[in-house]
Amino acid sequence: MEQKNENMGRVKCLIWDLDNTLWQGTLAETDRVVPDPRALVVLKALDERGILQSIASKNDGELGMTKLKEHGLDTFFLYPEINWGPKSESVTRIVEALNIGMDSIAFVDDQPFEREEVAFSHPSVLCLDAADMDTLLDMPELNPRFITSDSAIRREMYRNDAHRNQLEEHYEGPKESFLASLEMIFEIAPAQEEDLRRAEELTVRTNQLNTTGITYSYEQLQALCDDKDHRLLIAGLDDKYGTYGRIGLVLLELHANEWRIKLLLMSCRVMARGVGTIMINYLKREAKAQGVALRADFVHTDRNRMMYITYKFAGFKEMEKKDKRVLLEANMDAIADDPDYVRVLIGT
Repeated sequence: MEQKNENMGRVKCLIWDLDNTLWQGTLAETDRVVPDPRALVVLKALDERGILQSIASKNDGELGMTKLKEHGLDTFFLYPEINWGPKSESVTRIVEALNIGMDSIAFVDDQPFEREEVAFSHPSVLCLDAADMDTLLDMPELNPRFITSDSAIRREMYRNDAHRNQLEEHYEGPKESFLASLEMIFEIAPAQEEDLRRAEELTVRTNQLNTTGITYSYEQLQALCDDKDHRLLIAGLDDKYGTYGRIGLVLLELHANEWRIKLLLMSCRVMARGVGTIMINYLKREAKAQGVALRADFVHTDRNRMMYITYKFAGFKEMEKKDKRVLLEANMDAIADDPDYVRVLIGT
């Protein structure tokens, strides 16, 4: 089996400085800055790999965005921070807007002081010297093991998310009414061969909403799909603004008297849509129809408390607890209806 570098693909977002990094020259001194050709190669390659990109630059915000638009680069960047404040604070705001972990961030800048300032405030950020631009694409951290169909449109999906969030922020009325306006379709289906690369990517990329914190390789997932004692389910979500992609994964271990949820994860981008509860309701209904108990393994990490709360709200009770490991069991007496604002499709 292929040996994986533990750092492979760990960077989900590269944050760029502008002056003498993304472009040649200093904007405060001349408006004739031009993109660095080496940086353009990196920018476009990372976009194709599904690595998000943003900006933390000390510059005039309006002028900086004007220059990016002038060179056709503005759409590559999510939640750009172009201001005169500390770059560590800009990094914080970008991470919060993207809702990803600080340890999945890389920051590239030509100035040692700026790299050190970010590294001091955020020790888990991978700080890179712009002088090493020619070698960035070879770094394991910037090379996901697989490039999936979701990777190719990840920037577009995040831009759509930003649009939805802006609409929701200004929506006047109940949240359920806004969610209904999205016309969401949530699909649950057995994972197929073509889903397994994305399934591995989900386990590697999803830390906050992973019930056990365990990651699975493509080969492990393939073996589990072929095992009659396991079932691997994958979930996707779409709405009128576009696709969210494949955003959920469930691994079930099947026994004569119980189904055990060995893994449940959901992308951070969709948990507020209520799809975690919809998935659990589906599992409860299926287990009840088979006359078996539904139990779930849970391992507390420093990030996944939301998933524990999701189980508790879905009527799971603790059966056993040892250190950070918990065994939960579902109450099958009352299974809530799925919310009206989502259309649920069950694949075969």
